Amino acid sequence: MLLLESSFFQLIVDQFKHTSWQEWLGVISGFICIYLATKENVLSWPISIISVIAYAWVFYDANMYGDMALQFYFLCSALYGWYFWINNKQSDDKPVTNLSAKGWWIASGSVVVLSVILGIYLDRCTDTNVPYEDGFCTALSFVAQLMLTRKILQNWILWIIVDLCYIPLYIYKNLNLSAVFYAFLVAIAVKGYLDWRKTYREQTN
Repeated sequence: MLLLESSFFQLIVDQFKHTSWQEWLGVISGFICIYLATKENVLSWPISIISVIAYAWVFYDANMYGDMALQFYFLCSALYGWYFWINNKQSDDKPVTNLSAKGWWIASGSVVVLSVILGIYLDRCTDTNVPYEDGFCTALSFVAQLMLTRKILQNWILWIIVDLCYIPLYIYKNLNLSAVFYAFLVAIAVKGYLDWRKTYREQTN
């Protein structure tokens, strides 16, 4: 039993040793920016730019083209989110908003449509072996990120779902450090939702 545990631990250590510096950079900066986002700290956005650039490189090497393309969207949304959060903080508007029933239908429909379109495109036009999995995660991340830039409370619910989906996908693609990172992100997203919900309730009382 001890031998098996030792072998498993050594396997994990060996895998981490072979993790690229780009993935390490993406994980560390990504952890910091997500944590800052839960605290509604505007510095989350400039730090996220570092993570975005690093992960674009990682996903290209892993043939995960949907997620690679998503990083360019994240880059633009980071610039927009940075601008919106600064201006929103300086205004009298409520900093956290709630998603309406109509908003949920729009968000859900957008995820389904984008998942199908991206999955078909990746399957037919790239050499990826996870076209529909990549397409779904990309679509869900796209919508969640847009909601985050607008400080919509339920963005954290979408991030919890997408983080859970990414864990087995990253393990399959041998991005083990990222899989561990996303397991931590699930917990951070839960905390982010609870913190933002508290803020929202304080605003509405």
